[in-house]
Amino acid sequence: MIVGIEGSVEHKEPTVVHLNVSGLVYEVFISLQTYGAIRGNRVKLHTTHIIREDAQLLFGFFDKSEKVLFERLIRISGVGPKVAQAICSTFTPPQFAQVIAANDLAQLKRVPGIGPKSAGRILVELAGFDGELTAVASAVPAASGEAAMALESLGFKKEQVAKALAKCEATDTAGMVKEALRLLQKL
Repeated sequence: MIVGIEGSVEHKEPTVVHLNVSGLVYEVFISLQTYGAIRGNRVKLHTTHIIREDAQLLFGFFDKSEKVLFERLIRISGVGPKVAQAICSTFTPPQFAQVIAANDLAQLKRVPGIGPKSAGRILVELAGFDGELTAVASAVPAASGEAAMALESLGFKKEQVAKALAKCEATDTAGMVKEALRLLQKL
């Protein structure tokens, strides 16, 4: 099973990219979100390898959360890789988590290939998945939230904390708190 691929971009279209990995060129199907994120000649993608009787397909994702969303979608009856890819192209994982949380049938019907019946089925099947998707999509924002709570418990105002955390370069909670404390002392 191929779970990741790194190589140089030979050819790029909105739905597919050809990656040269040590002389072997792979065709990887991508979403519009991933297409927009690919910059430069070298790229590393998380992949889902689907083996069917008539084909072997490789779907690539720039973000891990997009891969998690895709893999969860293709487990739903009636949702194949193409429809899952269309959903990933229409919504970012945090946006889709909001669609699930709001049970927004109208937003989901905007996706090409999804009618009212399949939109309803998807929302029923994914009930509660928005929390998991948000957790995967927001590892750094989760650390930021924890750091904000810690700083607010020390008596700093929310506005000051938000400004300080926006300037932090650390990605873990402890590092963010230390950096923010240094910045807040200067205020």
